[in-house]
Amino acid sequence: MTEGFLCSSSSTAATTPPSLSDWRYPTTLLCIYGFFSTVKPLEPFIIPYLTGPDKNLTTEQVNNQIFPVWTYSYLAVLVPVFLLTDWLRYKPVVVFQCVSLFITTAMLLWMESVPAMQAMQFFYGVVTASEVAYFSYIYSVVDVKRYRKATSYCRSIQLLGYTVGSVLGQLLVSFNLMSYNNILVFTLVLTAIALLTSCLLPMPQQSMFFHRRHTGQKTATEGTKRHSRKTEDEARNGLDEKEHKAEDLEESVGADNCSKVLLQVWRDFRQCYASRQLLYWSVWWAMATCGYNQTVNYVQVLWEHAQPSQNFSIYNGGVEAVSNLLGAATAYGIGFTEVRWEQWGELALGGFSGLGAASLFLMTFIGNIWVCYAGYVIFKCLYMLLITIAMYQIAADLSMERYALVFGANNFGALALQTIITSVVVDSRGLGLGIIPQFTIYASYFSVIAVVFSLRGVFTIWRAQRSSKESTFPDKNEPPDSDEHRL
Repeated sequence: MTEGFLCSSSSTAATTPPSLSDWRYPTTLLCIYGFFSTVKPLEPFIIPYLTGPDKNLTTEQVNNQIFPVWTYSYLAVLVPVFLLTDWLRYKPVVVFQCVSLFITTAMLLWMESVPAMQAMQFFYGVVTASEVAYFSYIYSVVDVKRYRKATSYCRSIQLLGYTVGSVLGQLLVSFNLMSYNNILVFTLVLTAIALLTSCLLPMPQQSMFFHRRHTGQKTATEGTKRHSRKTEDEARNGLDEKEHKAEDLEESVGADNCSKVLLQVWRDFRQCYASRQLLYWSVWWAMATCGYNQTVNYVQVLWEHAQPSQNFSIYNGGVEAVSNLLGAATAYGIGFTEVRWEQWGELALGGFSGLGAASLFLMTFIGNIWVCYAGYVIFKCLYMLLITIAMYQIAADLSMERYALVFGANNFGALALQTIITSVVVDSRGLGLGIIPQFTIYASYFSVIAVVFSLRGVFTIWRAQRSSKESTFPDKNEPPDSDEHRL
């Protein structure tokens, strides 16, 4: 699979403009897009904005009627967007993501009613579901040897955007430099810059599933060999002919054999999850990501509850910035640790999930805003640490196509769990619980994860040590394998 991708990359470089063959050009544009699309100064203050005089909504309306729409819309569009992203070859979905983000910000600025805010959350769900295009795009225009470097750039620039947005929002609010509405206008300008940048991205010539070039590229290579004894002009003409045929074959694969592609995706899915170790790590990924998303989505409501008579919400931006930076540092540092995660990883998942549960319990019951802030930073750092370990373990033995499939499946599982929790616990049509009961459930949820994976981790370590002893001290009744015994 990798060899085919390498061959197709070299073929594409030979027939496309220099901007496509140079990995720095699309990577730079994508990083610019990633930065300006993630600078959101108002995001840490969204609850004070919605419940303040600008929108005049109640906390119950925001918590139980508006926010749940994001979860439902995200789940509804995730699979169609995932397939369309690959079929349309990434760039159109990146542009569409930015258009949806612009619509989301505009609706947040100019509309006020609960139905309007629910529609805004629907478009934000589309934005979140389209995130897959941002990370998949780079793999279609960059050589395999550049994957790690390009990925690190794109992820780092996103983190920088979130951090700059939080710090900028903190400064604008703390010093009263801009009103909430003016901050949204400023965000629209940044989003417009991101939209312009997305339109300049080169159009990929291939994708992971629907527009593979492996078969066609093989034909082109064979054509080159057959014409190796011809003159240079004849060989070049023969290669061009074969490459045109390869492109035609690629288009037919994308248009006529969609059912075969989907069947292959299903086979890959079953083969990936046939591995027990990958299955256990994926179960943790889905469960923990579900709880993390619920916590992050509703934590501002908890902060408002913890300081009803004091305006501590002006520090929300600083807390988000600190948590992003420390979370990134934690995730970065884990790459330098020498730990046998295949043996100790499940115990680490259980132990650190337990610490995350303890942080949530403290945030819920202490009732002090500074404890809430500190608990949130600790919880976010622990999740970033563990999800990085999980990504490393799952990606270790998978091709890029299968890793993308497992990544999407795990996130879909997390979103399905999140939808169930939201509809039962949060939604006003369900239990419609207040914020304290909600976070009590989230903390208990992580406690269950901690117990299950701690027990599983202890069993894994015991089994590994037992196997090690059996290999060191074989059964005494087993006849020795020696020349004297055979004689």
